[in-house]
Amino acid sequence: MADQLSPNEKLDLITRNLQEVLGEEKLKQVLQERELKVYWGTATTGKPHVAYFVPMSKIADFLKAGCEVTILFADLHAYLDNMKAPWELLELRVKYYEQVIKAMLESIGVPLEKLKFVKGTDYQLSREYTLDVYRLSSMVTEHDAKKAGAEVVKQVEHPLLSGLLYPGLQALDEEYLKVDAQFGGVDQRKIFTLAEKYLPSLGYAKRAHLMNPMVPGLTGAKMSSSEEESKIDLLDSKEDVKKKLKKAFCEPGNIQNNGVLSFVKYVLFPLRGDFCIKRDPKWGGDKVYSVFEEVEKDFAEESIHPGDLKASVEVALNQLLDPIRKKFESPELRKLTNSAYPDPSKTKGAGKGAKAGGGGAEDDELAPSRLDIRVGKVISVEKHPDADSLYLEKIDVGEAEPRTVVSGLVAYISQEDLQDRDVLVLCNLKPQKMRGIESQAMLLCASIEGEPRRVEPLDPPEGSSPGERVFVEGYETGKPDDRLNPKKKVWEKLQVDLKISDECVAQWKDKQLMTKLGQITCKTLKGGNIS
Repeated sequence: MADQLSPNEKLDLITRNLQEVLGEEKLKQVLQERELKVYWGTATTGKPHVAYFVPMSKIADFLKAGCEVTILFADLHAYLDNMKAPWELLELRVKYYEQVIKAMLESIGVPLEKLKFVKGTDYQLSREYTLDVYRLSSMVTEHDAKKAGAEVVKQVEHPLLSGLLYPGLQALDEEYLKVDAQFGGVDQRKIFTLAEKYLPSLGYAKRAHLMNPMVPGLTGAKMSSSEEESKIDLLDSKEDVKKKLKKAFCEPGNIQNNGVLSFVKYVLFPLRGDFCIKRDPKWGGDKVYSVFEEVEKDFAEESIHPGDLKASVEVALNQLLDPIRKKFESPELRKLTNSAYPDPSKTKGAGKGAKAGGGGAEDDELAPSRLDIRVGKVISVEKHPDADSLYLEKIDVGEAEPRTVVSGLVAYISQEDLQDRDVLVLCNLKPQKMRGIESQAMLLCASIEGEPRRVEPLDPPEGSSPGERVFVEGYETGKPDDRLNPKKKVWEKLQVDLKISDECVAQWKDKQLMTKLGQITCKTLKGGNIS
């Protein structure tokens, strides 16, 4: 087909349904002379989901236009992005991604022999590449690196240096893969502009950049591997697909942030050229649409009911997923899936921080390492201006500024006892307003119910400093969530097993809470609860 297309027709095919193109003149120039060389990279982190059909459908367009397409399995990037993929799982994740991406491409009729598959660490650990990383790091400012990765690299309160390296490595990939253009989501725009700014400084050519829109997930926000409710997994059963689509955001007449409608636009139409709304004859019967704009118009005018749209997408989606499910029924691929994404509840040492990607981002593992508990020092304490039972405290937790904490401790502890006291603070709860003032953390105390109720702040070891991490014995290496999802009730589920021992030592399931200097204790409340 590509041999019969003019350069302008190829350009139209390459750029259709894209949100933005940087360097279109360069594309035109290359297409006048030869076929375009383009690459798409994916960090091998969480399991790919159905939104991956969007780049797959564009890869199909690129091949129809005669492009030479390289798919990069960016394993090193997966590790650099806040260690979303633990080092020991990188190789297995790459194998899983290769199998599932190839299965997706086969399900939409893309010939694999026309594609080149590359693993990042096959060249990113070479002497030449490493030297270029150092050269680039001597030019890129911290501000530019952080800005470039803002929408792609996991954002945390205390970012790792690895996340700042990530955008530069992605820029260098363009040179080492010898391509004319890089293709990705519009969320990568800042990385693309960083590449355009700095590659010429290394003596390398500036590339063109092709950007897909970000497809809304089922909840209306970006579809994400780390948010279970926002996505449909490629290996989800038909029952799960039905259940997730039923819950999907699809308000009658609303065409904004509608993940179901977006899937029709960016996947089904490019792949099939039409779309059939299936409905009961009494509501007009089935209707076939040849252009997406007509579907969108009818939905906006409420001629298409959300239930009919979801049911029709369900049929089309299952047709795409069936070949992938069938391929992964093989014992070898089942074993690969379980090895690349082990169930933490069945893994030896589960909960001991083996999940380096930030504690529960991809699963519901209830490990105490997900709690960001730190030593704090009470800088100031005063009565809440609008509540007699509440204290308003400023607590140093090792950050640039102290946190504001509202605690209901007036009836139990005097201001004098709290002032300048070393305490324990839970720092990754969602901030919550208490009588008009936002509380940014929770001061942890031991308590015993009864008449009267008794409460004591927990005590860190003598000599502790603000910001020191508190961990549960045996769970030292896990990383806390950036913020605990209140809907998942992670704190509430873990808090049930936090107790004070008969020796006044704080414990979780009989394992001690500690800092590097020793045990967490309270003064007198043996057998108490912790909250």
